[in-house]
Amino acid sequence: MSASLSSPSATPILVIGGSGKVGRRVAAGLRDRGHAVRAVSRHSTPRFDWHDARTWAPVLDGVEAVYLSFAPDLAVPGAEDAIRAFSAAAVAAGVRRIVLLSGRGEAEAERCEQVVQASGARWTVVRAAWFAQNFDEGEFRDMVLEGTLVLPAGDIPEPFVDAADIADVAVAALTEPGHDGQVYEVTGPRLLTFTDIAAELSAATGRTIHFQPVPRDAFSQGLAEAGMPGDMIWLLDYLFGTVLDGRNACLGDGVQRALGRAPRDFSAFARQAAPSWQRAA
Repeated sequence: MSASLSSPSATPILVIGGSGKVGRRVAAGLRDRGHAVRAVSRHSTPRFDWHDARTWAPVLDGVEAVYLSFAPDLAVPGAEDAIRAFSAAAVAAGVRRIVLLSGRGEAEAERCEQVVQASGARWTVVRAAWFAQNFDEGEFRDMVLEGTLVLPAGDIPEPFVDAADIADVAVAALTEPGHDGQVYEVTGPRLLTFTDIAAELSAATGRTIHFQPVPRDAFSQGLAEAGMPGDMIWLLDYLFGTVLDGRNACLGDGVQRALGRAPRDFSAFARQAAPSWQRAA
């Protein structure tokens, strides 16, 4: 018989995307609680690849709980089919619990949520706003270092969320009772425009960082000239053109509901990340 959720077990918890911004924090949080972890990616052993179903059975062997994230995003074409096939394989292999990382305001992501909800496993959805870590671990890092956020965004605010908060919610859902059937909309505590973000980054780094809005087509062209893969260019264009249209200009209460505390503010993230930008500048 399996150990209770709150008791560490030798049965590994599978972390899909274990090297990602959230996934590696989920893996670390689970280990901190004494749980065995199988964190997998395309470069792990065993290897996991969304585009190679032959890699799925080895990572699911002996697993009862899964943190499920899809790269690069649930909005990309083919994601729903992949989530459906993997969820079916997981349940057939004995998985009883799935915690899905989803995207806030994405119709495609919500269809993937519905697939997991109908899979037969116990489920929790962690529906996240834009990650604060995009500015120090992701696509916007070089812009911070260069001093100008050149992005196709206007004055629509977004409640940027810290990846550590997302991970804490996922870890709670994987290891504690009371989270089954919950959809947690996880956001930061404030709405911030990219002009606000530039001011926060300036204050944290001691440098002047500007926000420069550009048309979407010019932004995509610049990414292509810089050598960014086409799927990432498509995704960023989708996010700026669709998700950042005002639909998400409100706060969620997922962190508060799941953890009983307030989410971390962007300014705290920026202060913590500042040394990494200063070393690279």
